[in-house]
Amino acid sequence: MSQALPDDAPPIHDLIGIGFGPSNVAMAIALSEHNASVGREDAVTAHFFERQPRFGWHRGMLIDDATMQVSFLKDLVTLRNPSSEYTFLRYLQSRGRLIDFVNHKNLFPLRVEFHDYFEWAAAKVDDMVSYGHEVVSVEPVVRDGVIEYLDVTARSGTETVVHRARNLVVGTGLRPLMPEGVERGDRVWHNSELLARVDGLEGTDPARFVVVGAGQSAAENVAYLHRRFPDAEICAVFSRYGYSPADDSGFANRIFDPAAVDEYYTAPDDIKRKLMDYHGNTNYSVVDIDLIDDLYRQAYREKVLGTERLRFVNVSRLTGVEEHPDGVRATVANLVTGEDAVLDADVVVFATGYRQADGLGLLGDIADRCHRDDLGRVRVERDYRVATVPALRCGIYLQGGTEHTHGITSSLLSNTAIRVGEILESILERGLEGSSDPVRPIAGGIGTSR
Repeated sequence: MSQALPDDAPPIHDLIGIGFGPSNVAMAIALSEHNASVGREDAVTAHFFERQPRFGWHRGMLIDDATMQVSFLKDLVTLRNPSSEYTFLRYLQSRGRLIDFVNHKNLFPLRVEFHDYFEWAAAKVDDMVSYGHEVVSVEPVVRDGVIEYLDVTARSGTETVVHRARNLVVGTGLRPLMPEGVERGDRVWHNSELLARVDGLEGTDPARFVVVGAGQSAAENVAYLHRRFPDAEICAVFSRYGYSPADDSGFANRIFDPAAVDEYYTAPDDIKRKLMDYHGNTNYSVVDIDLIDDLYRQAYREKVLGTERLRFVNVSRLTGVEEHPDGVRATVANLVTGEDAVLDADVVVFATGYRQADGLGLLGDIADRCHRDDLGRVRVERDYRVATVPALRCGIYLQGGTEHTHGITSSLLSNTAIRVGEILESILERGLEGSSDPVRPIAGGIGTSR
């Protein structure tokens, strides 16, 4: 039997979440709904740590007219529990806009509106989260030769707190990705910081922006900067002939279905690669066709009028960036001729995507107890639990960083509501005390695709 814990032991939670973005907000909602439907003795205790001082999701990209690329029905809860009080429709009702939204006849809300929905939902479960707390370490608690708990240390300013977990749910999100050798600066931006950086240009008169990238964010940045700075030239640099439209047709969107996660997970590696090749154009380096048409229409109109401010430097690659106090010198190589051209600009914006944060990066020596495949990727069970050595009884669950095992929905909103239900079901079935025996069912019907 395990030894009794000392009186000064940290508080113990069935689950500790690292990060409180949309995925872990959805996790907190699932926990709240579960706890409301069971007796007190069957409630799951949980706490989340978030390094931001308040909830925020890609704030730098909340362009006023940018819309979501996912249906409002794929919110934090609807696909798991359509009758939930946390749905986007309940949010609209609380804001007095439900009828107006219905009359709008649109599945895709404004991004700023969906962010407000996330904030609204996060506020309903904020008793579970400590904002302004950055997790700095996770240490094993070994008893009788097994790791029975994980001690999570979080820092807020100069103060640290330690909480003890039976399970971790890691939802640390994405990190801006810059090309190798390029550092962000006052005039070299990543699009994730666009709005804040643009506000810093108030009172100036920029003459030229260069936007690098061919995806949705790049096109949105081009359109926004063109509108915001009516006297500036906007140069879009990308290696294609033009923006490629996203495939959002009904059949292709089945790659985001919950059942597709099952199929992808069980598929051989060569089929996984084919599926990603086949359907990468639903999400990666693609642009909504309406936005493509708007940009082309604007560029053509300017050409007719002889007032060209939109420039598309296609079949080209940016090969050098030199920042100086008064601007940036960008070197662009034509991929066909190999010839270099120089663009002197006030700002270069890199809309070059994101990388998944290392979900195991905070685990220290514990990460050595997590199994990896032949390519060094973490092995993840179907229930999003990291495969570990038997002596590690605690569950480590990943929300993100599982694209190689679970497919394209790994870091997207499409399957979030279902995923958190599956994680919660796994925790309950495996037993909160580390036992492999089921301890209790999930009340309230948390559906899964299994």
